[in-house]
Amino acid sequence: MEPGTSEPDGAPPPTNRLRRPPAGPLVRVGAGLVLLGGLAALVWWRHGSLSAIGTAFSHVRWQWVVVAIALNLLSVVVRALAWTTVIHSAMEPPRPNAPLVFSAFSVGLFANAVLPGRIGELARVAVLTRKLPGRKGAWATLVGTVFAHRVFDIVPVLLLVLYVVATANIPTSAQESLLAVIAFGVGLFVFAFVSARRPALVSLEHLGPVRRLLAMGRAGLHVMRSPGATALAIFFQICGWTCQIFAVYTAMRAFDIHAPLPAAGVVLLLMNVVTIFPFWPGNVGLVQVAIASALAGYGVAYSVGVAYGFGLQAIEASVGIGVGLLFLAREGLSFTMLRVMPSAAQAELPEDGERRRRGETESAAAG
Repeated sequence: MEPGTSEPDGAPPPTNRLRRPPAGPLVRVGAGLVLLGGLAALVWWRHGSLSAIGTAFSHVRWQWVVVAIALNLLSVVVRALAWTTVIHSAMEPPRPNAPLVFSAFSVGLFANAVLPGRIGELARVAVLTRKLPGRKGAWATLVGTVFAHRVFDIVPVLLLVLYVVATANIPTSAQESLLAVIAFGVGLFVFAFVSARRPALVSLEHLGPVRRLLAMGRAGLHVMRSPGATALAIFFQICGWTCQIFAVYTAMRAFDIHAPLPAAGVVLLLMNVVTIFPFWPGNVGLVQVAIASALAGYGVAYSVGVAYGFGLQAIEASVGIGVGLLFLAREGLSFTMLRVMPSAAQAELPEDGERRRRGETESAAAG
């Protein structure tokens, strides 16, 4: 034994002896499995055999499924055009063209469909920054455009909520909650509009993660200084959501559900609410229970509603995964690469035009 030690010769250090694999991912997986099992047990306990769900699938009319897929694809196209409008307003030339933005947007949809969290928002930024090598501040600006793109979702969402409140068969208490959502959405949009007018920070140095994200978001909201670009981006977003509600309505016909269009509005609203925080890919199971519960108010059998929920989610996923895989291969990316994305701490804002011109003037004078 060496002097001053209490371990016998050849014994490993205590730190090695106590080393264990991290339990965080295992806990999350376990919690997800428990919740999924609970949802499955709830369906079985309350509604008998699951064979009724299989029966609903056996009567699907596939021509309506094709139409729903086409509408979802059209929604992706116009939403990508909205993001293109935001990018072109926030960045100086050279800017990524519309086909490249659509490619990046599709990769982001794929990542959101197959990975927990909102990895897809960073994935689409990563695709574009790979095409802009050496462009200082590109990462931060593009993250800001993603934020602005989501802000413009507020307008069609508010229109959808108003439509649901005015026409759908929902309880009075739920209507009051939706009206509160409308008030919150209007306030958020006004806040974004005011923030866009404030001067953006030149540097993100010494800022914490939250302030970095806010600074990048404000940089992306530069588009709101242009009324024409703002109106165009919002128009594309409204068109995208309109395509989605008709895709939901068309998918109902595929499952022989003849509920009115307001019911499709309720389903679309619920799907987006349930998937705000994706605890696992797509929150599968939780979405189906929410959809079936909503359609029960329109006389749709619970088993049919659950089957429709699975079918509707599969229709949307088929577009995101199918198109996303195509462009993932085209961009030379792999599934593993999507799991490792830069964080806000690695971004910096581009210099403003005045500072850049001053630097060029000083360089010319020094020469």
